[in-house]
Amino acid sequence: MPTETPATLDTFSLAGRSYHSRLLVGTGKYQDLRQTRAAIEASGAEIVTVAVRRTNIGQNRDEPNILEVLPPERFTILPNTAGCYDAKTAVRTCRLARELLDGHNLVKLEVLGDEKTLFPDVVATLEAAKELIADGFQVMVYTNDDPVMAKRLEELGCIAVMPLAAPIGSGLGIRNRLNILTIVENARVPILVDAGVGTASDAAIAMELGCDGVLMNTAIAAARDPILMASAMRKAIEAGREAFLAGRMPAKRFASASSPLEGLFF
Repeated sequence: MPTETPATLDTFSLAGRSYHSRLLVGTGKYQDLRQTRAAIEASGAEIVTVAVRRTNIGQNRDEPNILEVLPPERFTILPNTAGCYDAKTAVRTCRLARELLDGHNLVKLEVLGDEKTLFPDVVATLEAAKELIADGFQVMVYTNDDPVMAKRLEELGCIAVMPLAAPIGSGLGIRNRLNILTIVENARVPILVDAGVGTASDAAIAMELGCDGVLMNTAIAAARDPILMASAMRKAIEAGREAFLAGRMPAKRFASASSPLEGLFF
């Protein structure tokens, strides 16, 4: 039985439901569905995101359905709009997911603006988010690391804001820690780093900054050993969360002796 720690005992909430794992994982780029399931099991993730335009969740009856290995009774399925480059397509994709998942309203919205960088189109993202929220969706939204845009998406009614750490699939880690920190400090909804994580230390840093969670796919799926990397990411998320809860020592410019100098005998 896993040992309980402060990081695993504390929870965060999305759409009225509490989760112990702060690691959210994607389902793309694995060798097959068996490896997908094994990696997700090793990650400990409770929320699994699925690209509706690239993954069969019931729209193609003649193909393997990923829900057969990731049953909604066990995992929270988070449909996403990966591959959408305009608001209209993103909204239509979310509505398709809701139909296929029996009225499931929790979605991850991303509207991309450039095929090379995969940076978000923030104007189209705002447009799509507004329409989806009006239609009863609970929107977790992918955006850039701009604190102003993050706040606007929150004020619009998104239930979670997901700033990128670096370009999708780049593995570059968090390129602008101060912006992520500012977004976290100003937020009243969960903030989850989404995109750009490359290894366990990147995930730990995101948690040390105070993020509520991290969503990743390529960092696990493209590793030499995806299942082992999934396990590493699980531990990194927990360690980073514990470090945040513990409160790090102040950084100092000069040395400070570990042992006090007062009261020396010689």
